[in-house]
Amino acid sequence: MPKVKTNSSAKKRFKVTGTGKITHQKSFRRHILTKKSTKRKRNMRIDGEVAPANMHFVKRLLRLK
Repeated sequence: MPKVKTNSSAKKRFKVTGTGKITHQKSFRRHILTKKSTKRKRNMRIDGEVAPANMHFVKRLLRLK
């Protein structure tokens, strides 16, 4: 029986924490930063958490389930 491959794009985008949560980088941080406030840019530095509604799908891509 062949092994099932992990989705390559997903393994680059998501990280699993020690407690089992899945984090991702926030969007809108690449360019056109001059019009965004410092507070908004600072909050985008912090990793976001995958929503419970999407958790099943992301876990399937990462082969955690």
